[in-house]
Amino acid sequence: MSNKAVIHTEKAPAAIGPYSQAIKAGNTIYLSGQIPLDPQTMELVEGDIAAQARQVFTNLSAVCEEASGSLQDIVKLNLYLTDLGDFAIVNQVMEEFFQAPYPARAAVGVKALPKGSQFEAEGVMVLGD
Repeated sequence: MSNKAVIHTEKAPAAIGPYSQAIKAGNTIYLSGQIPLDPQTMELVEGDIAAQARQVFTNLSAVCEEASGSLQDIVKLNLYLTDLGDFAIVNQVMEEFFQAPYPARAAVGVKALPKGSQFEAEGVMVLGD
């Protein structure tokens, strides 16, 4: 018998491929990457990297909430940027959504992201003890 459960919410973009928004295994939730899609239109949000980062963290937050958690429960966060020159802006936006103690984190420069996005984030969340 598996303790694996699929997490899905309409408040975050639907998967654009063969994956789940998140998978819960025990008290650990593995959050799939979110790009700055508006969950209502499934289109990239308009605006600069700050607007894209806000939408990404809003999407991640919605999935966390569906899993009975919050962004504060994320223990590991991975960021993917098409321009590492935007790193400082993403850090500023992240501070709007997260409080200390911050999750462990990696930031990686990538050539391209789905749908022409400039930013993607995914993570691991742990609930309870």
